[in-house]
Amino acid sequence: MKKNILSFGLLSGLIVSLMILVTVIVCYNSKEFSGSMVLGFTIMILAFSFIFVGVKNYRDKFNNGIITFGKAFKIGILIALIASTMYVIVWLIAYYGFIPDYLDKYSAHAIAQAKADGSTPAELNKTIEEMSSYKEMYKSPILVILLTYMEILPIGIIISILSALILKGKTIKDI
Repeated sequence: MKKNILSFGLLSGLIVSLMILVTVIVCYNSKEFSGSMVLGFTIMILAFSFIFVGVKNYRDKFNNGIITFGKAFKIGILIALIASTMYVIVWLIAYYGFIPDYLDKYSAHAIAQAKADGSTPAELNKTIEEMSSYKEMYKSPILVILLTYMEILPIGIIISILSALILKGKTIKDI
């Protein structure tokens, strides 16, 4: 089970880690942040599809085609934790090592976008306050880690639950 979890966790982590690097480089250099969230979450879901594959692989190859919800969820969540941890580590290296002004650029973009969208003064102030709040939180590496986990791990948890629900019990061919 450990080898299965590690293999699929590392594969999923490699995909999300490459995604974050490419997305950050493109957005940081082009100063165009629009659309990167949709692309980022799409790639996260694609990477986390290996949770389903990993659970199915374990069920079919190592557990005689049967798995409980609990065991399937455990495998899925461990794969998600490995991938999410890789994502967090890559973000920390990128942020602190290469793009420490990323949040300044992102904040400027968000404020400019709010102005371009015709935000009311109250809405604009809210955006400015939110960006200031993020900048304040990003002064603490612990909060950076927690915020980064909050970005990716919930998706892994949801996909782990769905995979466990779909794959619990007998193999699909036996149903």
